[in-house]
Amino acid sequence: MSVHKIEDQRKVTTHRLMEMKQRGEKISMLTAYDYSMATILDQAGVDVLLIGDSASNVICGNTTTLPITLDEMIFLAKGVMKAAKRSLVVCDMPFGTYQGNSLEALASAIRIMKESGVDCIKMEGGEEVIDSIKRIISAGIPVMGHLGLMPQSINKYGTYAVRAKEEEEANKLIEDAKLLEQAGCFAIVLEKIPAELATRVAQSVEIPIIGIGAGGGVDGQVLVMQDMLGITKGFSPRFLRRYADLNTVITEAVQNYISDVKSCDFPSEKEQY
Repeated sequence: MSVHKIEDQRKVTTHRLMEMKQRGEKISMLTAYDYSMATILDQAGVDVLLIGDSASNVICGNTTTLPITLDEMIFLAKGVMKAAKRSLVVCDMPFGTYQGNSLEALASAIRIMKESGVDCIKMEGGEEVIDSIKRIISAGIPVMGHLGLMPQSINKYGTYAVRAKEEEEANKLIEDAKLLEQAGCFAIVLEKIPAELATRVAQSVEIPIIGIGAGGGVDGQVLVMQDMLGITKGFSPRFLRRYADLNTVITEAVQNYISDVKSCDFPSEKEQY
């Protein structure tokens, strides 16, 4: 098993992500929702930590990302920010906080930045939300875009299937990526689209493209931490590689604890005062 050495201990910034793309160094990104886990991920050398609205699913138990609120996202982001020393920290703008009203979008983004201290925010959508993106960037807040499968629009799609397989949607995605770059986005996440299309997007814009289910021709990868560590079960899309089986490890540890408590083995004499 290879261990990646962190060559550069400097704080990761939006500018440094651009430098990484230019020199061909891939960007590593994982979700984080709490102080303890964010500490581990940051010290392990993850380049970007995302307080994803996937917290709606893995933290809150909702079926979609839609129910999570701005207050809840800020609460989670505060803990992650206290842990992050090196990683760039990005916070998702939750559903309903930026669509359709650029002034409301700016107010939402300012709240996230002021109350949590994160480095930047992430927003789903292209041309439809470009006014909100421009207004937020004009206030000095860095924005990461998100195209392809956009979970906040799941009720419109009606399915989590691969997006942009048809030429019309693929062409719109490429145009949206260029629009986001022109508006000033520092990076874009591409979710669940054909690998060939994702590679074309990465080659047609200067900013870093980070993929999830978008193949290896992009500039970096992101996964949900609970998925890649094998904490979640029953979710096995093709793009997910599980690097551990913590569900089994945790279950066995808890069962051993229960057994020791029931049998009066815990606490022992050495574990008392």
